[in-house]
Amino acid sequence: MSGFVSFVGSGPGDPELMTLKAVARLKAADAVLFDDLSAAAMLGHTAPGADLVAVGKRAGRPSPKQDHVSRLLVDYAETGARVVRLKSGDPGLFGRLEEEITACRAAGVGFEIIPGVSSASAAAAAAGIPLTRRLSARRVQFVTGHDIRGALPEGLRMAALADPDATTVVFMPKRTFAELARGLIEAGLPPDMPALLAENVSHPDQRLTRSTVVQLAASLEASASAAPALILYGPLAGEGA
Repeated sequence: MSGFVSFVGSGPGDPELMTLKAVARLKAADAVLFDDLSAAAMLGHTAPGADLVAVGKRAGRPSPKQDHVSRLLVDYAETGARVVRLKSGDPGLFGRLEEEITACRAAGVGFEIIPGVSSASAAAAAAGIPLTRRLSARRVQFVTGHDIRGALPEGLRMAALADPDATTVVFMPKRTFAELARGLIEAGLPPDMPALLAENVSHPDQRLTRSTVVQLAASLEASASAAPALILYGPLAGEGA
């Protein structure tokens, strides 16, 4: 007997940004494996008696290994359970989705992917800016600020990331942004390029800090909070309320 896995994007944190389909899957789930950033109010939609299992990963904290999480998904599904893997933001953006899909496929477990509002979209909305603009910001690019070691990923295409006519969003950026900024400037990005640091996006303690790439890199190198964040830089980042 095999169950079914729904990979559900919970959005950036505000429960009102969840999709109707995401809420429906939570209500019908026998088990929910959830990330740290997609808990709290979202789990209020689950049915009484559903198994709720925290499997979130946070930098610098003890976290379950990915193969353990993938194994749990398969184990629950093989009992015939309807399983929700609740991920923060959109599950397809730096959410380790591929490893979990691979485990389901290898075990013959059916699955679906329900997209969620990305923290990048939510950050831009909170700042009162678009991610694109005709002529001056015709391209959006997403990049992660750290690899599996917690370091800046190797092989980044700095010329593309230094494009002054693109909006660039850096996920999980705090520890490595100073190093990234140095590479961007060497590749030709103007040092005064506007930058936006968005922390705890869509949560009550959300904080938006407008700066420049150089100034933001310096402040993060000197001191950085532990709050989840992303950095958006480009011609639109300095605008908004």
